[in-house]
Amino acid sequence: MKWRHIFFALLAGVTAALFAACSKSGADHEAEQAKTEDSRVKRGANGETMVVLDGATQKRIGLEVTAPAPAQWQPEVRGYGRVLDPAPLAGLVAEWDSARAASDASRQEHERLKVLAQQDNASARALQAAEAAAKRDQLLVETARAKLVLGWGKALVERTDPGMFARSLTLGETALVRIDLPAGEALKSTPVSARLVSLNDEVDSHADLFGPAPAVDPQTQGQGFLFLSKEKTLAPGAAVTGYLRIPGEPVSGVIIPGGAALRHEGKAWVYLRTGDDMFTRREIALDRPADNGWFVSGGITAKDRVVVSGGQTILSEELSSGGFRSGERE
Repeated sequence: MKWRHIFFALLAGVTAALFAACSKSGADHEAEQAKTEDSRVKRGANGETMVVLDGATQKRIGLEVTAPAPAQWQPEVRGYGRVLDPAPLAGLVAEWDSARAASDASRQEHERLKVLAQQDNASARALQAAEAAAKRDQLLVETARAKLVLGWGKALVERTDPGMFARSLTLGETALVRIDLPAGEALKSTPVSARLVSLNDEVDSHADLFGPAPAVDPQTQGQGFLFLSKEKTLAPGAAVTGYLRIPGEPVSGVIIPGGAALRHEGKAWVYLRTGDDMFTRREIALDRPADNGWFVSGGITAKDRVVVSGGQTILSEELSSGGFRSGERE
């Protein structure tokens, strides 16, 4: 009898333990299932990440979407450079103007003495001295011109108003900018113009081609070009990125509003509304700045609906879920 009581007691204990374990497992499963059902981050059939936000949540965060505008993009090549200091140029132009004035005067004096010598009213020594002075001053003109060509290119000396040009640079009315391509890159055709963007993105201006750079930059070792900009906020020495526009067929794409781009882990992303309450992240490149946004030529079309307000909240939701994977291109 004693062993029978012990057996039934053990059996009851084991049964109770199994019942408790099963109950806990069921509760944990129900909790996990509830958590999965409540999660706003889902995975699509192709593995893409989707964030689900109901209408009330969208309204609360002020979510807005828009269709990106279709656009054409002229082919560009990116380079880097700086705004040139006009002081050395102004000094060389002044030297050239002074040399030309002196040369004109000595040439006229030589011509005058030649006439007088023919009339026996000037000595041979005076004529020789005038001729030597005229040749010397002409050499000074050529030397000053060579300095300008070697330092600033032929386009400068071919202008009809080099003095006025230098004055506009020193007064800040215009800016001369040098843009160099990365080492090893070269253009087969001359760029027609350029867009200049400052490092802080505060300045985005148009610049006309002034001419090829007269020499290779010892640091970049790339092909260089000079551009003339009328942007008055470009200070000498300022570093800029230049997008050189070259002849060619335009590229079709869309303009993504600037407020739609989200930066995370060194990349840029936008969210697309792919359903009434579904949003999918898409990586974009920010290498083609445009008016009020960015030009994108792949992955997004004018038929897509891009989130322009509330995207940061969607990104935070995805990050908090642990479902963000930056290594994949959504």
